[in-house]
Amino acid sequence: MKKRVVVGLSGGVDSSVAAYLLKEQGYEVIGMFMKNWHDDSVTISNECPWLDDSNDAMIVAQHLGIPFQAIDLSAEYKTRIVDYMFDEYQAGRTPNPDVLCNREIKFDVFLDAAVKLGADFVATGHYCRKGIIEKDGKQIFQLLAGKDPNKDQSYFLCQLTQAQLSKALFPIGELLKPEVRAIAKKAGLATAEKKDSQGLCFIGKVHLPDFLQQRLEPKKGKVIEVSAQSPAFANGWADDDLENLTRPHSLQPTFGEVVGEHNGAHFYTIGQRRGLNIGGYEKPLFVIGTDTDKNVIYTGSGDDHPGLYRKGLFIASADVHWVRDDLRLQIGDSKKLYARIRYRQPLEVCTLHQKTDGLYIIFDRPQRGVTPGQFAAWYDGEELIGSGVID
Repeated sequence: MKKRVVVGLSGGVDSSVAAYLLKEQGYEVIGMFMKNWHDDSVTISNECPWLDDSNDAMIVAQHLGIPFQAIDLSAEYKTRIVDYMFDEYQAGRTPNPDVLCNREIKFDVFLDAAVKLGADFVATGHYCRKGIIEKDGKQIFQLLAGKDPNKDQSYFLCQLTQAQLSKALFPIGELLKPEVRAIAKKAGLATAEKKDSQGLCFIGKVHLPDFLQQRLEPKKGKVIEVSAQSPAFANGWADDDLENLTRPHSLQPTFGEVVGEHNGAHFYTIGQRRGLNIGGYEKPLFVIGTDTDKNVIYTGSGDDHPGLYRKGLFIASADVHWVRDDLRLQIGDSKKLYARIRYRQPLEVCTLHQKTDGLYIIFDRPQRGVTPGQFAAWYDGEELIGSGVID
């Protein structure tokens, strides 16, 4: 009897080819489009309107001769993703909606809907791979980097569990992007030449300030420039001083001078350059810190400003997640691994230290733009084994 797979058809080329390959491999394939968004007022509609995507997904399903349906998950998306995003921005943190969308929507609500249709698996167009190994007589699922080094999307799946991975298929993980487009063209798929979406998960491209201003009130505040020679950056912490190495820079208004005004500290994130609208500097200004309580933004001049860099980060115990629970560090353990703090960032050598209060990650090289609310993911070679929310 054929195994049944429900493919999350987004209307893009990657998920289209995923569906095509699964059908070629002999699976019983069902295409399903997720509608996660109703508010077009903040969507840059000519970039990625959901209606066009839904139509493209339906055309691909018809071409492949597979059943197709759309599912409205906008209520769940609002509760689990949008509300969370607003809360995080309000608190001065920068969430990653794509990581959350995979954990909370695609491999939870969507997976449940697929199981109700009798699916054995769900499949997506992610550039990553799934491995299966035996350990102590038990089957363990691995989350592996995609073969395309320019498109590896394992980071976006860093919060998946063993149960979710057991039901997941990633048909294009062994392919390079040009190979995917070539397959789509040869198969006559309507999405073969379609541009990749750069927007939020299954929403499209959203103008973030407009999106945030739906609920976060603009509030005038000071922009303060902090000199690279400020005492805030004069540290000489020892390699074993984990707390100080992972602590954000302790910035205070007395460390700098007021150089401008902003519309709300919660609209800005560390490392941001655009949106400050302050000129007259030889080197561009970057956000190096925000204080949403005092409504202050701290900036530094130049890409090499020490305020942009940190040697380590901390993840509270409640926010530490192990994809491979069998590799979980015990309290007092340390391990040399690789990690990244954002999508597309090259993997960086680091040491993980598990303490009672949480996980400390110390990098061999200082990292630019360590941002509270974002996810750090750690790897053993090409396998992503855990992740957590940066404190």
